[in-house]
Amino acid sequence: MHRVTQRVLQQLKPQLKALVNTSPRVCGIHASPQHKQQPAESTSFALNLFRGKVNTEQVFPYPDVLTEDQREILRSLIDPTTKFFQDKNDALKNDALEKIDDETMRGLCELGAMGIQVPEDLGGLGMNNTQYARLCEIVGGHDLGVSIFIGAHQSIGFKGILLFGSPEQKEKYLPKLATGENVAAFCLTEPQSGSDASSIRTRAVLSEDGSHYVLNGSKIWISNGGFAEIFTVFAQMPVKDEKTGVVKDKVGAFIVERSFGGVTSGPPEKKMGIKCSNTAEVYFEDVKIPKENLLGGEGGGFKVAMNILNNGRFGMAAALSGTMKSAIYKAIDHASQRSQFGRKIDTFGAIQEKIARMVMVQYVTESMAYMISANMDRGSKEFQIEAAISKVYGSEAAWFVVDEAIQILGGMGYMRETGLEKVLRDLRIFRIFEGTNDILRLFVALTGIQYAGGHLKGLQKALKDPISNLGVIVDEGAKRAKRMVGMSSGLSLGNVVHPDLQKSSTLTTAAIEKFGASVEGLLIAHGKKIIEEQFLLNRLADAAIDVYAMVAVLSRASRALTDHTPQAEHEGLICDTFCLEASERIQKNLADLSSKEKKTFYQNMAKISTDVVGNEGPIHQNPLGF
Repeated sequence: MHRVTQRVLQQLKPQLKALVNTSPRVCGIHASPQHKQQPAESTSFALNLFRGKVNTEQVFPYPDVLTEDQREILRSLIDPTTKFFQDKNDALKNDALEKIDDETMRGLCELGAMGIQVPEDLGGLGMNNTQYARLCEIVGGHDLGVSIFIGAHQSIGFKGILLFGSPEQKEKYLPKLATGENVAAFCLTEPQSGSDASSIRTRAVLSEDGSHYVLNGSKIWISNGGFAEIFTVFAQMPVKDEKTGVVKDKVGAFIVERSFGGVTSGPPEKKMGIKCSNTAEVYFEDVKIPKENLLGGEGGGFKVAMNILNNGRFGMAAALSGTMKSAIYKAIDHASQRSQFGRKIDTFGAIQEKIARMVMVQYVTESMAYMISANMDRGSKEFQIEAAISKVYGSEAAWFVVDEAIQILGGMGYMRETGLEKVLRDLRIFRIFEGTNDILRLFVALTGIQYAGGHLKGLQKALKDPISNLGVIVDEGAKRAKRMVGMSSGLSLGNVVHPDLQKSSTLTTAAIEKFGASVEGLLIAHGKKIIEEQFLLNRLADAAIDVYAMVAVLSRASRALTDHTPQAEHEGLICDTFCLEASERIQKNLADLSSKEKKTFYQNMAKISTDVVGNEGPIHQNPLGF
């Protein structure tokens, strides 16, 4: 083994020399100076996956952060909230009216639903992220249109004030926002600026006397935009570099009141789904914003926007887990009552497979959502990749579950009265807004690659002084040596996973090792050009999502088995079944990263697309020739 290690160490030098600096700016995330050399160790489980490393701090044991008082407060709200949505809110009526019924609006305010996370001394319920997630789950299980209204108001609308507001800003705005007297909206997207937030054109310029900013521009597809009174608006602003004296445009974040004047809204957009959620264009014409309404400092808007979106994504996964659960109930109710060919249809394998898969992906989404919310409540600052993963996975899982529920119900599922067709229409937007799933996959892959690349560059630096860095070099060499001879590098979750789940634990650690090696291989093969290899990045992201999903269910099922809960055996079964199939998907996606056949396939796909776009439409003719 010593000789193998020496041989691998010799190979490390040319490999690492081939490693070109990865892009210092990945999906809008700027690397700090220390990241350009050797990033600090991260507590993020998902980030460490990209190094083939296991850091169990965030994921084992499955986090439980609620105190008994918090649990009791939450319990006291679950029944009235559920009863309200069952008895008072009419989802189909809201959909037909294309607005939330007035009685529902009043009821939401009375429940305190407009200020769930606003501190109690400012008029809110003062709940943490985990409590918020549980209430989001209830709303998402009954009416996604109302869920979007509530989320647009507090999850992103005034979240910037909660996260970055000064004490004066919070005291001025939060009380009326918490009671629903004022409604908030988040204004980022523009006609020419969607996923690329840095390209916005709306502009704010400081007045000559320095007392206020003058805002001009417009925003599109703004939830609550037609009637909101308070807006968090992102605009370009000139910022002077104190060191160089150079003035450059940077994004700033501003609290804007409709009452300032110059703020107008377009008519409500006609949408495929979430029709009761108001969506409108918002225009700003010479709006005078007091200087004290700047959020996050001069040019700090990009950081504000990203933090707001990262903080809101876990709530989306929680809401969608509620949506899935409701659809599953409807599917099971029908399948257990409907008879065909002399048997209940829930006894047919085709239906059983659908129900089992629906339950598994709901369990995964729910496990992710509450793991992330708990880590946020424990003070974690590194959850952006996990939150992005939960949004991608949850939105795609919910579409699958509701589509399958409609299939199980057959013609009945297609009818409006069943309610599922509305849910399917509502769901489609979740893969688009608050970061499209396509962009979030690239965000996950490139952010992780950047982190791994920084550590590899640190190793490259260590090789220049092998005597002083002998321990680091030998450790890295040993790991690579073991990989070369097909041995495990020593990763294990055995000490944190319940003994009944050891098979799934072994599959997960094998996937993590293979994943880390694949990331390193991509870096060495492509260097900074990896940013252009989106066919590969998508498959890497899918593998990362599956690995994180495996870990989330392993942790949750382990807790259930350790605590001997009544449903523990069932949760273990879900975990083992999911992990078995997920490990197969991971192996395939990682194998595709270096497959010559797949490389040809990607080239063919790119060529087909380029040809068709160049032709402004399909090139092939109808088989009849005319």
